[in-house]
Amino acid sequence: MEAEEYATIYALEQRHWWYVGMLANSLGQLERFLPKRRNLDLLDAGCGTGGAMLQLRRYGRVTGFDFSPIALAFCRRRNLDRTARASVTDVPYADASFDAVTSFEVLYHANVGDDVASLREFARVLRPGGVLLLRLPAFEWLRSSHDAMVHTRHRYTKPEVQAKLRAAGFEPLKVTYANSLLFPLVVGVRLLQRVLGHAESKESDVKETSPLVNTVLRGVLAVEGALM
Repeated sequence: MEAEEYATIYALEQRHWWYVGMLANSLGQLERFLPKRRNLDLLDAGCGTGGAMLQLRRYGRVTGFDFSPIALAFCRRRNLDRTARASVTDVPYADASFDAVTSFEVLYHANVGDDVASLREFARVLRPGGVLLLRLPAFEWLRSSHDAMVHTRHRYTKPEVQAKLRAAGFEPLKVTYANSLLFPLVVGVRLLQRVLGHAESKESDVKETSPLVNTVLRGVLAVEGALM
């Protein structure tokens, strides 16, 4: 990921419609499979600037790691001190240490050479019956200038994710596409970028939006969350 993208994410991820809405929907799915007690041990693998860790604390004690020292510096600004610098291919924790592992838009990255090996690491640190919440970008044909900005290696399909989870020893409980109600809009934007010749440049999709647009798009994601 380009260094300046971390600063943008840190500034926006607690109010931007995509970050807030997608995290809310993801945690809504996670809660279906977590134990009802709220003293769990959770690991956020590839924690970025720490926004998800703040929300995961409602379930218990949260640990995070990331390979980027820039990201970890932003975590410290949020007073998140249970963090470490590490790679998803070599998770620095003992076997069976966590009740849940989350990983939001991490395994797609160019620095992750073997995503199944990383999934095996997630399985290793989970306790028996533990839960993995995994989120990844979808469809190679949706590549854009944002993928260049964040160093995307690969975008996934649902059958591909299911196969990789099983290869790593997981039992998929639910695998679904997300952000589906806005999908036609996303496709239109991507096609326009290609027509204008912007698809190969480096440009972030994470930008400040007006309060009205932000509220409307968060509302769309909330509707999708209810339908899920």
